Amino acid sequence: MKQPEKSYQMIEGAHWRHIWVVGDIHGCFALLMAKLRACRFDPWQDLLVSVGDLIDRGPDSLRCLQLLHKRWMVAVRGNHEQMAIDALRTSQWSLWTMNGGGWFTMLPEQKRHQATLALEYCQQLPWILELHCREGTHVVAHADYPEDVYQWQKPVNLTEVLWRRARLSAHLAGDGAAIVGADHFWFGHTPLHQRVDSYNLHYIDTGAVFGGELTLVRLQ
Repeated sequence: MKQPEKSYQMIEGAHWRHIWVVGDIHGCFALLMAKLRACRFDPWQDLLVSVGDLIDRGPDSLRCLQLLHKRWMVAVRGNHEQMAIDALRTSQWSLWTMNGGGWFTMLPEQKRHQATLALEYCQQLPWILELHCREGTHVVAHADYPEDVYQWQKPVNLTEVLWRRARLSAHLAGDGAAIVGADHFWFGHTPLHQRVDSYNLHYIDTGAVFGGELTLVRLQ
């Protein structure tokens, strides 16, 4: 995948009271709202950062997509957003449908139009987000940062950013290492029974859509 101009995005945490990162939401809108209420999230002062995969498999993908227009929500793109973007662009629906995208074709016409606009907006989502928080620099990407040294705007394999599981597998096998260049890295993509923290890497897709927990972590 050719490196698009807006692969990276940078956010200065000083503009926000608290910054939270959330694991793969996958259409679980009501669960997300319950978690935000429980942690006293303030949409006027706080920021929520998604590791991607807002959509598919869960009950309310459209409402999750529409959160991207809220001032308090940002996201990196996940492989599910990319599958949807590709399906709309090529009219090849099978890969997305097999992976939970069937909700789109089930929508009534007006809502399908809204969903199409929301998915087109996902083309603006970065692959990699660099957050400057009071306690350090955090990097958020969906599946992996596929280099051992992080650098702002460094060209990387964007398909691996969305899909790669090799680094997580190595950490689970006790054979991992830190990524140099930022204080913390936050990923989703692979459903886990509980979050995995290894060196400065954090994997927080805890399978909310499969009956697990929706993991929400305060970074600032």
